[in-house]
Amino acid sequence: MKKIHLLYIVPLVLLAACKPNIDEFAPSKGNADFSSFVAVGDSWTSGFADGSLYISGQEYSFPNIMNGQFKKAGGGDFLQPLMLDEYGIGLATGIPKPKLEMGFHPDCKGVVGLVPAYADVPVNMDNLNPLNTGIHYDNISTPGLKTFYMGVPGMNQLNPYYKRFASEGAATMNDEIPLAAPTFFSLWLGSYDALAYAIAGGADPMNPVTTKEVFAGSLQQTLAALTATGAKGVMANIPDVTDFPFFHTIPYNALPLDQASADALNAGYAQVNAIIKGLGRTDTIHFKSGANAVIIADATLPWGFRQVKPTEFLLLSLPQDSLKCAGWGSQKPIPGQYVLDEAEIAITKNAVDEYNSQINLLIKDLPDVALVNMYTIMKEITETGLVFNHVNINARFVTGNFYSTDGLNPTPLGSAVIAHYFIKTINASFQANIPQVIVSEFPAVKLP
Repeated sequence: MKKIHLLYIVPLVLLAACKPNIDEFAPSKGNADFSSFVAVGDSWTSGFADGSLYISGQEYSFPNIMNGQFKKAGGGDFLQPLMLDEYGIGLATGIPKPKLEMGFHPDCKGVVGLVPAYADVPVNMDNLNPLNTGIHYDNISTPGLKTFYMGVPGMNQLNPYYKRFASEGAATMNDEIPLAAPTFFSLWLGSYDALAYAIAGGADPMNPVTTKEVFAGSLQQTLAALTATGAKGVMANIPDVTDFPFFHTIPYNALPLDQASADALNAGYAQVNAIIKGLGRTDTIHFKSGANAVIIADATLPWGFRQVKPTEFLLLSLPQDSLKCAGWGSQKPIPGQYVLDEAEIAITKNAVDEYNSQINLLIKDLPDVALVNMYTIMKEITETGLVFNHVNINARFVTGNFYSTDGLNPTPLGSAVIAHYFIKTINASFQANIPQVIVSEFPAVKLP
């Protein structure tokens, strides 16, 4: 686990009249210009967290954190299309929901546990009302944004989050960029080109992975808009989205059984096992006392189901009460939209690898665009964790400090970690001296 200690130099007040030379610690913009900073991206850039876009999440977005540091080196304001309240609106379920909060809630068996649940407040639909269209916002991002959405005409009618801040003079989201007149930018797009496929268990025909050709062509258009007037900036590559706790919180063997229950299920599946053996296969269904692999749907098999493999993922969207009280995973196969199987994992990972290869190609001849290697940084958070000033940061759900209660998006502390690495790249690439973020000062998941 890498430990990162942020040291701050405090000049001593000496009795003598001479002053220590602290010029090397003075904030500096280097050869960059932060007077008009524009950020383009998806959920992480917008400040989406806890399953919702809400006001403090936006205020803790990593570009807003970065701009707070840019101001110390002559940066300007950073205007975001802020929501109206602390609960906001999430649309992942298809029904507007407030943000998720940790609390003590009973399950279908009456057992009370500390779990995330939607806040018990009515959703304020005024949050989706259009804002002042005479203002050009600096945070050009929305939850779930894919690369090619940036060039789709009429996206303001298709995306309710974008509709809130769409400018009258913008036919596409790319057209928002020159209106904001960037002198410096951050670009982090592409995660949802693979992630949207994965969070639907590969089962949504409306969300295939984006082809590398469409991905590259779309990003090239956005990059062209950002650099058209000479703006410099940073661009991040795509993390391995299958590392997110959304895919690792529910274990494959999430079915606890006593011996009597295991025997009953084995008897129930005896006929299917006879068919499997008769075909010369060995992947029979078997239960034992203790933790068991659940049954999942598999349309490639004549009988339509099998036990999940240890290398496959049950998604955080899987209804827990259906597992506990409705026979899912034992008597009824878990539907495919709640499972990412081996083939779907490979498709997702391959897409991310292809996207990152395309990003390298796109910026290799752009000396004024620096790469933030978020793929490697996020791997480190997942595999070994980080420590910032005695605060442990890893990819564990809720307790790891980086991810919020939706298992997909960062906490304020997670956003501060991202801002730290963006600033680190900016300082190294543009001879700047932007003061670093004090990561440990930012909150993580709030517990009751």
